[in-house]
Amino acid sequence: MTDQIQRFLFERTNVRGEIVTLERAYGDVLERHGYPPAVNRLLGELLAAVALLTDTVKLDGILSIEVRGQGALSLLMAESNPGGELRAIARVAEDATLPEGEAKFRDLVGDGHIVITLDPREGNRYQGIVALDQDSLAGCLEAYFSQSEQLPTQLWLRADDLRAGGLLLQRLPDESQNQDDDAWERTVQLARTLTTDELLGLDQRELLHRLYHEETVRVFEPKSLRFGCTCSRERISDALLTLGADELRDVLAEQGEIETQCHFCHTHYRFTESEVEALLRTQHGPPPTLH
Repeated sequence: MTDQIQRFLFERTNVRGEIVTLERAYGDVLERHGYPPAVNRLLGELLAAVALLTDTVKLDGILSIEVRGQGALSLLMAESNPGGELRAIARVAEDATLPEGEAKFRDLVGDGHIVITLDPREGNRYQGIVALDQDSLAGCLEAYFSQSEQLPTQLWLRADDLRAGGLLLQRLPDESQNQDDDAWERTVQLARTLTTDELLGLDQRELLHRLYHEETVRVFEPKSLRFGCTCSRERISDALLTLGADELRDVLAEQGEIETQCHFCHTHYRFTESEVEALLRTQHGPPPTLH
């Protein structure tokens, strides 16, 4: 089983799809955190979702999905970049008690909203917001496509202790090439027969054949996926500067240096007093010259 995403379409229709399977990347995320199984599975679904959405919108940039809730899980976040790198974290609300076994999506996150951010390498940053008013993460993302993209979209997201996977079907607005008026309803109905074991355990081409052996399916070259973090000393420096000079100097006076770490990959970063002062000078520019 390899970590990859596979694009496909149904010939002579306006229906397209994506299927994603994650094992190593999912495991690499879980190894860095000590979340209960219920949180792990939801993170797996979110990783699959961010990979599917990135490939679906064909974004040359970073796409992130943030689930901001008022339940025991106050934040779930996953991010994908054009190189096929994925990362994700969860944040547990203070004094919250998380279940060790199975838990429903809404029971974990409560009320709130999902923020989907598209940050292209070139062009303007875009954010879409959808309410947490569905019973599943897939249902909320389907509502996002319906409201923001106005494209009929169906999602199936699953994860267990070892693997995560997802299937996306989408009906495109161009009807000029569609020679099968029943294609959308038929392909969605067939996808609804998909089991968790099939989605997580079968090879992607075998899965497509099992679901759609009576359809004419064009399958494209798969794209490899992996865990990867976009943190850097420069990005951490920018985050520190948002705290302000007074707070940074207070920390230096108390601790002698500033130590922080990336929440996604746990890489540690240290900044000495001279390094912090150099950052502050860069932010504000050199002092004016008196003549």
